[in-house]
Amino acid sequence: MLDKLNQWKKSKIKQQPQLTQELDVIPKHVAIIMDGNGRWAKSRGLPRVAGHKQGMENVRTTVKAANKIGIEALTLYAFSTENWKRPPKEVEFLLRLPNQFLSRFLPELIEENVKVTMIGTKTGLPTYTLEAIEEAIEQTKNNTGLVLNFALNYGSRFEMVEAIKHIVDDVAHDKYGKDDITEETVSRYLMTSFLPDPDLLIRTSGELRISNFLLWQIAYSELYFTDVLWPDFTEEHFYQAIEEFSKRSRRFGGV
Repeated sequence: MLDKLNQWKKSKIKQQPQLTQELDVIPKHVAIIMDGNGRWAKSRGLPRVAGHKQGMENVRTTVKAANKIGIEALTLYAFSTENWKRPPKEVEFLLRLPNQFLSRFLPELIEENVKVTMIGTKTGLPTYTLEAIEEAIEQTKNNTGLVLNFALNYGSRFEMVEAIKHIVDDVAHDKYGKDDITEETVSRYLMTSFLPDPDLLIRTSGELRISNFLLWQIAYSELYFTDVLWPDFTEEHFYQAIEEFSKRSRRFGGV
């Protein structure tokens, strides 16, 4: 397995990629559905976990690329509420990845002024996952650069149901009247209330669906789908998505 991974890494070495043009518009917030790890591994005769491991390495590449061009927030779909349906060994491996990633790269994130945050429910997550995330959040809480937001044990429908419950409770306690509830009110009760809505949603691997990710927040996001599997998604691919975004006319329902 290691020989195959090393051969693949050598094949990826090339000149440092960069944006091919100066852009007038850079998205403030980019969200990514990191899909295709299992297929990447299978195509190389490797176990699925090898794909997840390489996908973790690719998070660093993408964070650095986003930070380099001044993107303010990057939300990564790391583990969904539906991912619990996978085989237990794969679930355990996925939930150990935050610990592995942060134990290696947290010093670099701190140095680059990246702020780590998380959306999702902590209920059910193992201690080793929570401790890694909470330590990273604490260590970077005063950073003022790119917000690296992990969607972990996250599902958008669950998020909206919880928001509705809290709104109903506050209405019952006379914090709001029913007619006072607006779209802005709902947004304040979502887990992403500390972030602007994503300007751009990227999904790798060729799948054309949203998979219960930020359903409210992406109402007017630009969507970018690519056939490239997540472990193969390079800095150059990321910049291609940003350049494509910059060419689009965002009318938000207007003309």
